Amino acid sequence: MKKNKILILSLLALNAIMFAQDKGLVANLNSPYAKLKSVNLQDVHWTGGFWKEQFDIETQNTLPYMWDLYHNDSITHAYANFKIASGEMKGKHAGPSFHDGDFYKILEGMASAYAITKNPELDKQMDEAIAMFTKVQRADGYINTPVLIEERWGTLGPEELKKQLGFEKYNMGHLMTSACIHHRATGKSNFLEVAKGVADFLYDFYKKASPELARNAICPSHYMGIVEMYRTVKDPRYLELANNLINIRGVTNDGTDDNQDRIPFREQTTAMGHAVRANYLYAGIADLYAETGEEKLMENLKSIWEDVVYRKMYITGGCGALYDGVSPDGTSYNPSEVQKIHQAYGRPYQLPNATAHTETCANIGNVLWNWRMLQLTGDAKYTDVMELALYNSVLSGVSLEGTEFCYNNPLNVSEKLPFKQRWGHEREGYITWSNCCAPNVTRTLAQVSNYAYNVSKEGLYVNLYGSNHLKSETLNGEKIEVEQRTNYPWDGKIVLKIVKAPKGAYPIFLRIPGWSRNASISINQKIFEGEVASGTYAKLSNNWKKGDIIELNIPMPVELMQANPLVEETKNQIAVKRGPVVYCLESEDISKEVDINAVVLDVNSIFNTKKATIKNREVVAIEGKGYVDSENWNQALYKPITLSKKSINITLIPYFSWGNRLKREMTVWMPY
Repeated sequence: MKKNKILILSLLALNAIMFAQDKGLVANLNSPYAKLKSVNLQDVHWTGGFWKEQFDIETQNTLPYMWDLYHNDSITHAYANFKIASGEMKGKHAGPSFHDGDFYKILEGMASAYAITKNPELDKQMDEAIAMFTKVQRADGYINTPVLIEERWGTLGPEELKKQLGFEKYNMGHLMTSACIHHRATGKSNFLEVAKGVADFLYDFYKKASPELARNAICPSHYMGIVEMYRTVKDPRYLELANNLINIRGVTNDGTDDNQDRIPFREQTTAMGHAVRANYLYAGIADLYAETGEEKLMENLKSIWEDVVYRKMYITGGCGALYDGVSPDGTSYNPSEVQKIHQAYGRPYQLPNATAHTETCANIGNVLWNWRMLQLTGDAKYTDVMELALYNSVLSGVSLEGTEFCYNNPLNVSEKLPFKQRWGHEREGYITWSNCCAPNVTRTLAQVSNYAYNVSKEGLYVNLYGSNHLKSETLNGEKIEVEQRTNYPWDGKIVLKIVKAPKGAYPIFLRIPGWSRNASISINQKIFEGEVASGTYAKLSNNWKKGDIIELNIPMPVELMQANPLVEETKNQIAVKRGPVVYCLESEDISKEVDINAVVLDVNSIFNTKKATIKNREVVAIEGKGYVDSENWNQALYKPITLSKKSINITLIPYFSWGNRLKREMTVWMPY
């Protein structure tokens, strides 16, 4: 009896330790096939520089703005939908069917910020919203306001119910993820209880649902959500459900490439269809692999990743080139019945610039997917893509002031484009019917600190650079504390000071970015003689003591980039990059009033960097020279080449900062 009591107490103590430690953005501490483990949400605090500025804008501007916006019934009607579903007020559902999920994303951002700031106002607001969810949730765990409102007023027919199955799983997925983050950030279980009801409902639903009905679950955020629920509450049914979600895809004859379910996932080797749905699916499958280790899943994920990164991704890390396209596989449809694909991955090397869709949500999906691939493998190439997207195609999705947002992220904006695109190229405070990206970028930028480090059996991995303070634990429960100081991404000097470290030799793995050349490392002012190779993690194994200094120096020259010649739209053109930051040219930074598409870059000019201020944000700009080619294309499609060109001065700014001033023309790629 005494032995049993001791065993029980030991297990309880172990569970308490695991809860104390496993509070990262993904709770993969016990995931058997994850090589790297997340640090806790509260373990990394930005202390200065680029990401501290961004986090301050997030907490002071973006989160309050989004909370108020989604409570403004005259604009979004999002919170009003919950009030109507609960019976607090009368009315009809208004806004897109994915409004619920957008609101859950905002709460996820609030919870992530709360983990670091401990702002009591955030805690109070979240509790208010969670109380509403509890009131709305049906007895069987179901929660989705478009359906529940119609059910309340008796106007929901069976056909409408089937249609609603589209984004309801997306909404539920974001609820589950948000609830897990809230639980880890606050220690409370009120939101988690709502999520358990949702997970139980989905388990029962997918036990009975036909494949035809089940496949309507587009934009599968619930893959990530249900695995995170399994990790959080340890219910094996949820892992069973996650497996079933993969097995049920592609088993009907009416699947589509748009929804990645024309064929089973285990037969897919290239990226296809709607880029947001695709990247969410790949991230969810990576989560499943972390728990099951099914090799076929990893084999396909790697093949699809190579297809995206080497053939279908923009220089900014953006994904989803086409506003609309068709299935790239002729065998997938009758030629007389072309299968339309929305916001699509196109064919290999099909990367238009002015009409680039590159939805912010797809670019965030790229981060989510690569973050998971990094943790599964420890391979720096995934960190490179994650960093590229964060600094460029994700950050471009929000204004420098944090209250206006981009749905799509083109690489060229021209006033002479002779047609109006479906979605504009100016940031808006609320993007009617397509505001999903705003809350998505809101939660993402609250969570960047959790991407900065990982721990593993081998040691500490340093993924992203920025001034911060890490205070965490190794997998053995030993304290690890590091102060990082840097002006990255504007400067390649990174200094890490050891505050606390485990006893004995403890490796620290420093990421050497794939874009870098001739990086060097010193320890306590002595040159590190080990391997420092681009695109890898340099292993520094030492008996660390308090006050030890590691210095990483990464040269940051201005790089002139060219695309694979199979990318037709950028043939004989150049883009400018410095460190992880892609640059662009805007109308206001040309010494002469000219059409942006008439600017030719002088590749022989001296490119100088200088500090610049845009909307009170300090950035590093690049000065150079160019020429003006013929501008008079009125009533002309072709004409002889003009050899005489006028010289001009140009200043390039970071791509993420475009459109924050006069909102005129912009381009990333320039002829040379």
